[in-house]
Amino acid sequence: MPIDVEAARKLPFDPIKVAVERGRLRFFAKAIGETDPVYTEVEAARQAGHPDLLVPPTFFFSLELESPEPFGYLAALGVDLRRVLHGEQSFTYHRMAHAGDSLTLEPRITEAFSKKGGALEFLVKQTDISRHGELIAEARSVVVVRNPEVPQ
Repeated sequence: MPIDVEAARKLPFDPIKVAVERGRLRFFAKAIGETDPVYTEVEAARQAGHPDLLVPPTFFFSLELESPEPFGYLAALGVDLRRVLHGEQSFTYHRMAHAGDSLTLEPRITEAFSKKGGALEFLVKQTDISRHGELIAEARSVVVVRNPEVPQ
Protein backbone atom coordinates (compact mmCIF):
# COMPACT_ATOMS: atom_id res chain seq x y z
CA MET A 1 0.00 0.00 0.00
CA PRO A 2 1.51 3.37 -0.97
CA ILE A 3 2.37 5.83 1.77
CA ASP A 4 0.16 8.91 1.85
CA VAL A 5 2.81 11.60 1.42
CA GLU A 6 0.66 14.44 2.77
CA ALA A 7 -0.34 12.38 5.82
CA ALA A 8 3.34 11.57 6.42
CA ARG A 9 4.34 15.23 6.34
CA LYS A 10 1.52 16.18 8.72
CA LEU A 11 2.04 13.30 11.13
CA PRO A 12 2.37 14.67 14.68
CA PHE A 13 5.20 13.53 16.93
CA ASP A 14 5.39 14.14 20.65
CA PRO A 15 8.65 15.65 21.91
CA ILE A 16 10.87 13.16 23.70
CA LYS A 17 12.58 14.31 26.88
CA VAL A 18 15.61 12.36 28.06
CA ALA A 19 18.25 12.68 30.74
CA VAL A 20 21.74 11.75 29.58
CA GLU A 21 23.26 9.38 32.12
CA ARG A 22 26.91 8.40 32.56
CA GLY A 23 26.22 4.68 32.62
CA ARG A 24 24.40 4.80 29.31
CA LEU A 25 27.21 6.82 27.73
CA ARG A 26 29.82 4.35 28.92
CA PHE A 27 27.78 1.41 27.67
CA PHE A 28 27.21 3.06 24.29
CA ALA A 29 30.89 3.99 23.91
CA LYS A 30 31.88 0.40 24.64
CA ALA A 31 29.26 -0.95 22.21
CA ILE A 32 30.58 1.15 19.32
CA GLY A 33 34.23 0.47 20.15
CA GLU A 34 35.03 4.03 21.22
CA THR A 35 38.28 4.07 23.20
CA ASP A 36 38.78 7.80 23.87
CA PRO A 37 38.46 8.17 27.66
CA VAL A 38 36.47 11.45 27.37
CA TYR A 39 33.49 9.17 26.70
CA THR A 40 34.02 6.82 29.64
CA GLU A 41 36.12 8.51 32.36
CA VAL A 42 34.84 11.66 34.07
CA GLU A 43 38.32 12.87 35.03
CA ALA A 44 39.61 12.50 31.46
CA ALA A 45 36.59 14.43 30.17
CA ARG A 46 37.18 17.22 32.70
CA GLN A 47 40.88 17.40 31.86
CA ALA A 48 39.85 17.84 28.22
CA GLY A 49 37.67 20.81 29.19
CA HIS A 50 34.27 19.14 29.41
CA PRO A 51 31.96 19.39 32.45
CA ASP A 52 31.27 15.62 32.35
CA LEU A 53 31.42 12.64 29.98
CA LEU A 54 31.05 13.66 26.36
CA VAL A 55 28.16 12.21 24.34
CA PRO A 56 29.54 9.88 21.60
CA PRO A 57 28.79 11.04 18.05
CA THR A 58 25.95 8.68 17.08
CA PHE A 59 24.37 8.40 20.55
CA PHE A 60 21.54 10.76 19.61
CA PHE A 61 20.05 8.15 17.27
CA SER A 62 19.55 5.76 20.17
CA LEU A 63 17.71 8.39 22.22
CA GLU A 64 14.69 8.26 19.94
CA LEU A 65 14.24 4.67 20.99
CA GLU A 66 13.20 6.09 24.41
CA SER A 67 9.69 6.83 23.18
CA PRO A 68 7.04 4.23 24.05
CA GLU A 69 6.61 3.25 20.37
CA PRO A 70 9.70 4.41 18.47
CA PHE A 71 8.36 3.06 15.17
CA GLY A 72 4.71 3.86 15.85
CA TYR A 73 4.79 6.53 13.17
CA LEU A 74 5.30 3.80 10.56
CA ALA A 75 2.29 1.86 11.82
CA ALA A 76 0.25 5.10 11.76
CA LEU A 77 1.09 5.39 8.07
CA GLY A 78 0.07 1.78 7.38
CA VAL A 79 3.63 0.57 6.81
CA ASP A 80 4.26 -3.14 7.21
CA LEU A 81 7.39 -3.27 9.41
CA ARG A 82 8.49 -6.48 7.71
CA ARG A 83 9.15 -4.41 4.58
CA VAL A 84 11.20 -1.66 6.19
CA LEU A 85 14.90 -1.16 5.53
CA HIS A 86 17.27 1.25 7.25
CA GLY A 87 18.37 3.54 4.46
CA GLU A 88 20.64 6.14 5.97
CA GLN A 89 21.35 8.29 8.98
CA SER A 90 23.35 11.47 9.39
CA PHE A 91 23.97 14.12 12.01
CA THR A 92 24.69 17.82 12.05
CA TYR A 93 26.28 18.90 15.32
CA HIS A 94 26.05 22.44 16.69
CA ARG A 95 27.19 22.05 20.30
CA MET A 96 28.58 19.38 22.60
CA ALA A 97 26.30 17.40 24.89
CA HIS A 98 27.39 15.77 28.14
CA ALA A 99 26.28 13.44 30.89
CA GLY A 100 23.81 15.24 33.11
CA ASP A 101 22.17 17.14 30.24
CA SER A 102 18.41 17.10 29.85
CA LEU A 103 17.66 16.95 26.15
CA THR A 104 14.48 17.38 24.13
CA LEU A 105 14.10 15.57 20.83
CA GLU A 106 11.57 16.87 18.31
CA PRO A 107 11.10 14.50 15.36
CA ARG A 108 9.17 15.24 12.18
CA ILE A 109 8.83 13.81 8.68
CA THR A 110 10.49 16.23 6.26
CA GLU A 111 10.20 14.28 3.01
CA ALA A 112 8.35 11.34 1.55
CA PHE A 113 8.87 10.12 -2.00
CA SER A 114 8.94 6.98 -4.11
CA LYS A 115 11.18 5.44 -6.76
CA LYS A 116 10.84 2.60 -9.24
CA GLY A 117 7.16 3.32 -9.82
CA GLY A 118 6.33 3.00 -6.11
CA ALA A 119 8.24 -0.23 -5.52
CA LEU A 120 10.44 1.71 -3.08
CA GLU A 121 9.15 4.46 -0.82
CA PHE A 122 11.34 6.72 1.27
CA LEU A 123 10.52 8.53 4.49
CA VAL A 124 12.98 11.15 5.69
CA LYS A 125 12.72 12.03 9.37
CA GLN A 126 14.60 14.85 11.00
CA THR A 127 14.94 15.20 14.74
CA ASP A 128 16.07 18.43 16.35
CA ILE A 129 17.90 17.82 19.63
CA SER A 130 18.00 20.73 22.05
CA ARG A 131 19.05 21.57 25.59
CA HIS A 132 16.97 24.29 27.26
CA GLY A 133 15.83 25.55 23.84
CA GLU A 134 19.36 25.64 22.38
CA LEU A 135 19.87 23.46 19.31
CA ILE A 136 22.54 20.83 19.99
CA ALA A 137 22.23 18.62 16.91
CA GLU A 138 20.01 17.51 14.06
CA ALA A 139 19.60 13.81 13.34
CA ARG A 140 18.35 12.73 9.94
CA SER A 141 17.24 9.21 9.10
CA VAL A 142 15.86 7.62 5.96
CA VAL A 143 13.57 4.61 6.08
CA VAL A 144 12.98 2.64 2.90
CA VAL A 145 9.74 0.72 2.47
CA ARG A 146 9.72 -2.11 -0.09
CA ASN A 147 6.46 -2.66 -1.97
CA PRO A 148 7.03 -5.92 -3.87
CA GLU A 149 3.42 -6.08 -5.08
CA VAL A 150 3.96 -2.96 -7.24
CA PRO A 151 4.54 -4.05 -10.84
CA GLN A 152 7.76 -2.74 -12.37
